Amino acid sequence: MAAADYCKVLIVDDEILIRQGIKHFMNWEKEGFLIVGEASNGLEALEMIEQLKPNIVLTDIVMPVMDGEELTKRIKTQYPDIEVIVLSSFGEYNYVRSTFQSGVADYILKPKLDTQHLLTVLKMAAERIPSQRDGDAAADELQPSGDRLLERLLSGYDMPFDADEAKTIFPYPAFRIVGATAAGAGSDELRDRLEAMLRREVSEGEAALHELRTESRAAAFLINAEITVLELLKVRAQGEAPRLREDGHASQLLLSAIFDDLSELNPVFRGSFLKLVEYSFFLPDHPVLAAGTLPASGPAPESFQLSRFTEEFKRGRFRDAFDGLRAHVEEMAACYTADVFEFKSFLGNIIFNVTVLLGNMGYGVKELEKNKYGYFKAIEDSHSAREAIRRLDEFIAEAEACIAEKESQTGGSSANMKRLLDYIHEHYAEPLTLTEMAKHFHFNPSYLSSYFSSHNEEGFIDYLHKVRTEKAEELLRGGDAPISEISGMVGYADHSYFCKVFKRHTGLSPSRYRRLHQNERSDGPR
Repeated sequence: MAAADYCKVLIVDDEILIRQGIKHFMNWEKEGFLIVGEASNGLEALEMIEQLKPNIVLTDIVMPVMDGEELTKRIKTQYPDIEVIVLSSFGEYNYVRSTFQSGVADYILKPKLDTQHLLTVLKMAAERIPSQRDGDAAADELQPSGDRLLERLLSGYDMPFDADEAKTIFPYPAFRIVGATAAGAGSDELRDRLEAMLRREVSEGEAALHELRTESRAAAFLINAEITVLELLKVRAQGEAPRLREDGHASQLLLSAIFDDLSELNPVFRGSFLKLVEYSFFLPDHPVLAAGTLPASGPAPESFQLSRFTEEFKRGRFRDAFDGLRAHVEEMAACYTADVFEFKSFLGNIIFNVTVLLGNMGYGVKELEKNKYGYFKAIEDSHSAREAIRRLDEFIAEAEACIAEKESQTGGSSANMKRLLDYIHEHYAEPLTLTEMAKHFHFNPSYLSSYFSSHNEEGFIDYLHKVRTEKAEELLRGGDAPISEISGMVGYADHSYFCKVFKRHTGLSPSRYRRLHQNERSDGPR
């Protein structure tokens, strides 16, 4: 094969080991690709593009000089025919979303980088490049086949077509996209099972069936038929889906909205069908998901309070921290309109943060460090939110074992400190003193003061003020009780003294703090 016949690829990454690894990842020439160069940042890549004229740019996101986000914008402005594929990590979600808005073809998570996945993404990108298409392009534009027409429409090309010609390929007045997802099934197997099911349910005399080649994790077909047939298809799917599950496959059938104009294919696919694919991740127990008849979604949860989670960790209140985390994750999973990638990224980031926190606190995290990449990949490969949460639970169990091991080695000193902190959190509203606390735990007050300071970042008084201030903040944000009453509720008999302590810890007076948060509530959620 001559060099001109290959699809040319430029690799952009600031790490030379990554670039070398990708170059030797597979036999590129055998698969029809040719690596024409490599660059260490976006600016260097732009200088090479004019000379090398690559068809595809495979780029990292975070790089010095010029990152992948800016590089993508420049390429799509100056070289719109070049396809861009982004390599990203779990913590780079906002970058990835921005590059999609700039026209990036696809992204690949670095922990999931494997030969087959990379090759699939590359081939899909190559198929969108006019110079890489088989056959006579000019003739193809004049007389597009049904498959080529659908491919162009799905890709977002503003492609005029002869309505009379299209009528011979799509003779019926209405359309519906029908797809399927399945845990554990390969893409070919899933497509074959879906096609077999559809051919059982709609005969050639009442519908035309066309496969849609997409980049989503679902197999999909476009059904062209009378409206009544497409409406009945939903009823038939309800009876067919359980049978597919009885065959040992956790399958879901997805039915888009019905539409009557072929030019609506792209907006229906993007706005209706792909949403169902995302929803199926959170609704694996629903065998059929049809646009317009979906169950009510749970509310979008508030932002996770990472600072509070971290504080619980530092106080040794690991169970409370993990229980709060689990509750938040369950709320996220109940909102099926959430973004799947964002959900998985959150779980991955939590695993990363917990590992760092435990390491900073002196726990032995060698095994956690080694195993975290396996958890990242397991979460990324999860077919449902429930499966991803199980992977998180496995990590938490390993983290708790790590914590318990150190507790046994330190003779319970951390457990003793936890009991002292718990006591403060339970009795902060009372006139609590170090002497009374020492008496409760049968300590000498001087020894308790020294012990508390050596095992905690703050001394007893400072810690008690911090706990009372945090509780006062909650009351000021969440209700209308008078400030003088709140001071008593958190353990201060002297209202003016409470105001001084509160301002020292927050930088605001209680009344100013309340007004600020009332204004935020009146603005609505963000």
